[in-house]
Amino acid sequence: MKTIQLLLLAIFAIALSSCESGDIHSDTSRYNNPSATLDNQFNGGSSDISGEGYNPIVENPFVLVSEEPTSTFSIDADGASYSNVRRFLNDGVMPPVDAIRTEELINYFDYDYPNVLPGHPIALNGEVSTCPWEQAHKLIRIGLKGEDIPQAEVPPSNLVFLLDVSGSMQSPRKLGLLKEGFQLLLDELSPEDRVAIVTYAGSAGVVLPSTPGSETEVITQAINQLEAGGSTAGAEGIITAYEIAQANFIEGGSNRVILGTDGDFNVGVSSEEGLIELIEEKRELGVFLTVLGFGTGNLQDAKMEQLANHGNGNYEYIDNINQARKVFVQELGKLYTVAKDVKVQVTFNENLVEAYRLIGYENRLLNNEDFEDDTKDAGEIGSNQAITALYEIKPAPAAGSSLQQPSFTIDFRYKLPDEDSSIPLSLEITDDGHSFAQASESMRFAASVASFGLLLRDSEYKGQTSYEAINGWASTATSYDPEGYKEEFLELVSKAKALDE
Repeated sequence: MKTIQLLLLAIFAIALSSCESGDIHSDTSRYNNPSATLDNQFNGGSSDISGEGYNPIVENPFVLVSEEPTSTFSIDADGASYSNVRRFLNDGVMPPVDAIRTEELINYFDYDYPNVLPGHPIALNGEVSTCPWEQAHKLIRIGLKGEDIPQAEVPPSNLVFLLDVSGSMQSPRKLGLLKEGFQLLLDELSPEDRVAIVTYAGSAGVVLPSTPGSETEVITQAINQLEAGGSTAGAEGIITAYEIAQANFIEGGSNRVILGTDGDFNVGVSSEEGLIELIEEKRELGVFLTVLGFGTGNLQDAKMEQLANHGNGNYEYIDNINQARKVFVQELGKLYTVAKDVKVQVTFNENLVEAYRLIGYENRLLNNEDFEDDTKDAGEIGSNQAITALYEIKPAPAAGSSLQQPSFTIDFRYKLPDEDSSIPLSLEITDDGHSFAQASESMRFAASVASFGLLLRDSEYKGQTSYEAINGWASTATSYDPEGYKEEFLELVSKAKALDE
């Protein structure tokens, strides 16, 4: 046992991937072989911005349909990149380029997608319009939404909070904010829910054994006694947290370890492979992992994103109390997974599409053969959660402005949370020759956010865009904004413009 624990004391190495891209990319080996961008994320170097760690992002290139007509990827439910970018902009600094994962910017927002697909826990929709930053191109929007389960009907949760109380967390923006957010969660718990708290700083400690959600005073006392100090031995805490989650497993419920940290795992034997094996083993037993990032200066974004990816969970960055409220209150349903291993495969018609480019999802690409391989891990979708993906396509010269036959087919696969076999779905989207102005509000806002990410990255694919144009597109697409996040986006666009001048 001691050997296993020593093996699992982890310092996570951060990935370094490299490849070339051009305007239209005919070498599809990198695009359809994601092993360099997903399976090996823990092997190599990292970008380091003032002590923070980010995986390098090499944007997806345009791919010639004549070379590779099929594109396959896993959905990504994370929202961390958006709130991290917001943190930089609010602090008066342009974000580092590798902190900008465009798909996470897009998926930070809720979209008013339909929520009805009889017999399935997810709904599908999509559309085609012209591309606002490149008028000769078109955009395809693919939308998914998890089944909206009323809060009173959500199955009980077995949550184990694994909290970093090492010296690096000694800041109001770190442990202080984590404790505030945890307090918000208490009002959302039902008597059937269970909560445990494990801390790690040098060694793991159980601050609160698994406790019914009705015992708010006991839980509050445990939260209030949390203090930061010491070095970090993250893997030991993870072992303890999973043991508690497994011992209190709720059949049919949400069983989840929630890791709160700045990601600065700095004590232990370097064995990231052992840690990943543990997380993957537990996800197969039905215990998923959510990762919450906090703080500035030494945020290890790359480590935390990939831990969540391997643990069938999501990664969120908490930059302020409003974001804590978003995660712990407004979007608490996301912690209940309604579909796992969700994959998307798009096949393009060479007669109508010359080239395509998936916007974002660089480290969620799959090999085409992975689509029907039920042993291949993919992303999850929670209750009432919206997921969006955008493709930019270059129409074939003979395609015309309005396509008279299908230019692509879209297939999906997903598994129920407690099942091992995937279920196929398909979506038909017709290209009716709509301009961007004629597109839905969801398309216009998602494209605006995507364009913002491209502009912040100074992407070679940003086309004819500007902060003014993005503001104009997005400001016409905010009528569905129940929590005011779209209005906040417009403010961030203005801040970025001022910083970039």
